[in-house]
Amino acid sequence: MDPFYSDISPDDAIEIEQLARLMYDLRSARDKLLSGLGATDAADVLERIRSGALPEHPAYEQYLSLCILADLHAQVRSDLADRVKESRQQ
Repeated sequence: MDPFYSDISPDDAIEIEQLARLMYDLRSARDKLLSGLGATDAADVLERIRSGALPEHPAYEQYLSLCILADLHAQVRSDLADRVKESRQQ
């Protein structure tokens, strides 16, 4: 077992791994959206919509999706940090 998990119960390790996987999946979804739009980040997408470089539809919906993915990623990251901290204190 990886030393990171040496002080963590197997059930906690599984939960932590699942949260880490979810973070990866959220980043991958974000990267796929950005790649399809030829943009570097959500702010770039919004600027390109405003300038007319991207059509408002469906680019604005994709921009909103990027915002939601960012919020979810931040929440999962926070949950993961809390979960690791809790499992190390047990």
